Amino acid sequence: MVFALVALVVLALLGAVHRYVWRRFVGDTTVPGSRLRRAGTVAAFVLPLLSVGAMTSGRVGAPFWLQQVLAWPGFLWLACLLYLTLALLVGEVVRPVLLRVLARRDAARAGAREAGLAGAENGTASGAVPEVASEALVAIPNEPRPRTEELVTSGTAGVSAPSETVAGTATGAPDPVAEPETEPAGESAASISATAAPTSAPAAHPSRRLFVSRVVGGAAAAAGLATVGYGAYGVLRGPSVKRVTVPLARLPRAAHGFRIAVVSDIHIGPILGRAHTRRIVDTINATSPDLVAVVGDLVDGSVADLGSAAEPLASLRARHGSYFVTGNHEYFSGAEQWVDHVRELGLVPLENARVEVEGFDLAGVNDIAGETEGQGPDFGRALGDRDRGRAAVLMAHQPVVIHDAVEHGVDLQLSGHTHGGQLWPGNHLAELANPTVAGLERYGDTQLFVSRGAGAWGPPVRVGAPSDITVVELASRQA
Repeated sequence: MVFALVALVVLALLGAVHRYVWRRFVGDTTVPGSRLRRAGTVAAFVLPLLSVGAMTSGRVGAPFWLQQVLAWPGFLWLACLLYLTLALLVGEVVRPVLLRVLARRDAARAGAREAGLAGAENGTASGAVPEVASEALVAIPNEPRPRTEELVTSGTAGVSAPSETVAGTATGAPDPVAEPETEPAGESAASISATAAPTSAPAAHPSRRLFVSRVVGGAAAAAGLATVGYGAYGVLRGPSVKRVTVPLARLPRAAHGFRIAVVSDIHIGPILGRAHTRRIVDTINATSPDLVAVVGDLVDGSVADLGSAAEPLASLRARHGSYFVTGNHEYFSGAEQWVDHVRELGLVPLENARVEVEGFDLAGVNDIAGETEGQGPDFGRALGDRDRGRAAVLMAHQPVVIHDAVEHGVDLQLSGHTHGGQLWPGNHLAELANPTVAGLERYGDTQLFVSRGAGAWGPPVRVGAPSDITVVELASRQA
C-alpha cells in the first residue's frame, strides 16, 4: 500500500515536471499547429515512457537487449529533465527582468519616434506659409474657386500674382485660401501625425513575450544539455584516483603504509559494461595496492546477462588479494549467484566474515538489503570473537551501519552507496539519509571513509560528485 502511494506521488510529480518543461520549451516558443510544436508534444510523451521503461525493464525480467535499448535514452533523459528544469527555474527569475528592460526600450523608441514626427510636422507648418510684407492674399469675389493665377494682392488689383505656385507648390504647403469643402479648416496636427506615422513605423516583429520565451528557453536548453554532456563524459572517461592517509591507534609499526584500494558502486549494467570494468581494473592495478576492497553494488543485472562484463575483475592484482562484500543492488540481481561468480573470478567474498591480514583484521558484513532474504549484516559473527588488541578494518556497503561498527570496536569502516550524491543537488538529499556522504569522518573511536564510487546508477552522469577509486594508506601511530 505504501509503495503504491509513493509510486503514484512520483508519477504525479513526473507528470507535473514534464508539463512545465513542455510549456516553457514548446508551448511558449512555438506556433500552434506548427511542426515544431507537434514534435515537441510527441517528445513530451515518448521520453518519460522511455525513462519508466529503463527503470523497470530489469526488474520485470525484460530481455537484456531491450534493457540496453531503453537504458541510454531513458536514463539520459532523466538527467536532462533534472538540469533543464533547474535551468528553467533560474530563467523564471530572469524572465520578468528581460520583459521590463525590453518594455522600457520599446517605450523609449516610441517616444523618440513621436518626438521626431512632431518636430517634422512643426517644421513643415512653419515653412508652409509664405511671408508677405504687409499684404494678404484674397480671392476675387463672385467667382468660382479661383485658379492660382487669379489670386491678386489687395494693393494691385487686376494684376496676376502667381505667388501660390511658388510658395505653395514648391514647398508642398496646403492652400492658404482653400475652400472648407476641399480642406477642412479644423484639421489638427494630431490627424496629420496619425496619417504620417505608418510610413515611419518599423517592420513587424515577434512580441516581447515570445522573444523572451525563446531567449530564456534557448539559454536553459544550452545550460542543461551542456551540464549533462559534461557529466556523462566524466563517467565514461573512468574514475580518478584519490589518496588518503588514515592513522590507526592499534596498527603495528610493521603495517605502517599498508595500502588498500577502495572501490565501490561499479554498477556494471546495460550501459556500463565490460569496457567500464576493464578501465577500473587497469586504474586499480596502476596504484600497486597491497589489498583491494570492492565495497558493494558491483552490478545491476543477473550473472546470465552481465557475467562476461565482470570477467576483467579476474585481472586484479594485489599482494594480499581482493575482497568483496554485497551491496543493496546485488540483492536486486541475485546475490548468491554473484557471490559465487566473484569467487570464481578470484575475489574473496566476506559474508559476515573476517580474515587476518598483515597487522590488522579485515572484516566484512552483508548489506542491510539482505535482511529481506535472511542474509543481512551480522556484526557478532564478523567481529564478536576477535582479539580487541588488534586493529580492525570493516567493509560495509552502507555508511548507516557505522554505529554498529563503533559498538564492536572497529577502527576504520570502508563504505560506498551514496555516490557522493552523483547528481547535484542530490548530495543534499543523500545527507538526509547517510551520516557521511563522501570522505573521511570520525565517530567516537571509529573512522568512517565513504567512497563516491567508480560508476553510476541510472543516468551515466555525475555532476558535482566525480567518480573515484581511493587508495587508503594506513598509518601506525607507533611509527
